[in-house]
Amino acid sequence: MEEKKYIAARGRQIAYYRLGEGNCRKLILVHGNASSAAFFFPAIYGLAERFDVVAPDLNGFGDTEATPIKAPTALQDWAEDVNALAEGLSFERFSLLGWSLGGGVAWRFATLHPEKLSHLVLLSPMSPYGFGGTRGEDGEMYDARGWGSPGGFANPAFITRLKEKDRGDDPMAARAVLGKSLFAAGWPLEKEWQDLFVEELLKIRLGEDYYPGDYQGLAEFPYVLPGTRGISNALAPQYADVSGIVNISPKPPILWIRGDKDSLVSDRSYSDLAVLGLMGIIPGYPGEEVFPPQPMVAQTRRVLERYQENGGSYQEIVLTGCAHAGHLEAPDEFAAALTEFIS
Repeated sequence: MEEKKYIAARGRQIAYYRLGEGNCRKLILVHGNASSAAFFFPAIYGLAERFDVVAPDLNGFGDTEATPIKAPTALQDWAEDVNALAEGLSFERFSLLGWSLGGGVAWRFATLHPEKLSHLVLLSPMSPYGFGGTRGEDGEMYDARGWGSPGGFANPAFITRLKEKDRGDDPMAARAVLGKSLFAAGWPLEKEWQDLFVEELLKIRLGEDYYPGDYQGLAEFPYVLPGTRGISNALAPQYADVSGIVNISPKPPILWIRGDKDSLVSDRSYSDLAVLGLMGIIPGYPGEEVFPPQPMVAQTRRVLERYQENGGSYQEIVLTGCAHAGHLEAPDEFAAALTEFIS
């Protein structure tokens, strides 16, 4: 197992993996929420045969030096950390892959530094309108407060298990939550990788400044509003709208990869407050006419269609039988699609 390297950038020590150094084509991988750069293993080994691959830990995750996360600017801050890392490694132009929350970072990076991207890859990305709080494929917000987005609210039992560093098999501990949320049919990886992922998840910084963040209480459904601090609030729609990517210039080609069994980023996500209301898990649900599930996949597709209408190009690849981590569930198919696209 490769050891992480460190580089001083933007006032912090950024931890990262680098494999395949010496290959001409450069590739940066950006991980998702509740994970770290280690979650690209073992798939990263195959990529390193063809690319000079770098995968950093974002602020708040893994081994990168942490500073409090301000939700209104978090996507931009993470993107600028990636840019500073690229500059520190003399990556003048490169391909960028963002997974889940990392997809949001990649969307934002493209709006800030499009000239640096040869290719953009979105792997099971968050919607370009954030997580929760919007309706319809054009991402209409319910109100300026981000009503309908969970913000910094998370399952208290999960947070407790993280605080306790629970490595066991409790259904709300890291191992079970990862197995259920990332994969369509449970863990596809050997125990050594499971153990690594659990250890890396347990490094996540906790609290109102980190994960999940703060939130405001409401007397009526959905009982919470997004706050202004921490990781999960960065996904609230008033902070996470990156649909402006349709207007960037130049426009790198985009590859969108997703699993057809993804229940985390989908048109009926099990983490969507509307879906939880429909299921009766959250009482007082006002009905689908008032608060329909967020069509996350449809929103992504509509933004990419507009990107194409404005002179860009995109491809969509659906990995059959895969959920939220197609690079781990179908590593050969994932690597082949990525390599063909970048080549």
